[in-house]
Amino acid sequence: MRKTAALLLIFCLCLSLTACTPSKLATEAKKAAGEGLDYSDGSLWIYNKDASADGLEADCFLVCPSVYSANGGDYNMPTYDGAALASFKGALNMEKEIYSETCVMYAPVYRQVSLEVYDMPEEEAEEYFEIAYADVRDAFLYYMANENNGRPLVLAGFSQGADMCIRLMKEFGDCPEVKKVLVACYAIGWSLTDDDLAEAPYIKPAQAEDDTGVIIAFDCEAEGVDTSYVVPAGTKTYSINPLNWKTDSTPAGKELNAGACFTDYSGVITAEIPNLTGCYIDPVRGSLKVTDVTAEDYPPILDMFSEGEFHIYDYLFFFRNLQENVAVRVSAFKG
Repeated sequence: MRKTAALLLIFCLCLSLTACTPSKLATEAKKAAGEGLDYSDGSLWIYNKDASADGLEADCFLVCPSVYSANGGDYNMPTYDGAALASFKGALNMEKEIYSETCVMYAPVYRQVSLEVYDMPEEEAEEYFEIAYADVRDAFLYYMANENNGRPLVLAGFSQGADMCIRLMKEFGDCPEVKKVLVACYAIGWSLTDDDLAEAPYIKPAQAEDDTGVIIAFDCEAEGVDTSYVVPAGTKTYSINPLNWKTDSTPAGKELNAGACFTDYSGVITAEIPNLTGCYIDPVRGSLKVTDVTAEDYPPILDMFSEGEFHIYDYLFFFRNLQENVAVRVSAFKG
């Protein structure tokens, strides 16, 4: 599911040499609109510069997590499927408030892969991921060419959305016009490995609470878990602890947790629990070990995850700390 390092490096080098400028991005976006979805169509945006956000000095380009099940149909979500779009919007609403207090929100509709694709062999699944990524790429190009206007940018996604964000970082992370505006990329609920960094050595895992131009990544699991869908046994991922903002295994007690927030599809916080859980980074796996809660109390819900894989709670457990961190990084970026 990954492009070769050589192609990516050549592509980004060409972009830098041929001026990766707003006008260049506009040309790319116009060409993409003729080939794929036309992101000048406002109906293809769940959030699109909400007028109520006037006065905020940064933007967030937010990519939706997996919500679509093919149920014997298309393996990429049809943009005309009303029920799927309702779930798509609901999933975005659940995490929106992490970013919307600091950023003007942009979130494109895209033909995300269905849950069934994750069970396919990699070579079979790739064609469906390519469709999903092509849409996200086109939407990002449209946003950069028509909406960004040099504003600080937070790139964010959870699960499949995080995967799409990392793909964007690999393709565009070394482009001058992107580097100039990128505050950080929050790729929550996905892995970031040495292979990724070898493929795109210009992308950098976060090292502190306030570094910029970096990727913030982690995926949660119970202390006894030694393999998961996101971080299989034998894999080591880069993580940063969302409570103490360290990258080593220093434990962060639950007293540092400003608030776990559980939200519904309207975005309403239905329960908020300060000091719910602590965490630490597994020194072998790199995954985020969550303390003070049980696997029984927080089941995986989706069949693709096993007991103790806290994947669906990645941002919910650390909601307020992530929310605060977005503001910290935007402030640090602005100097």
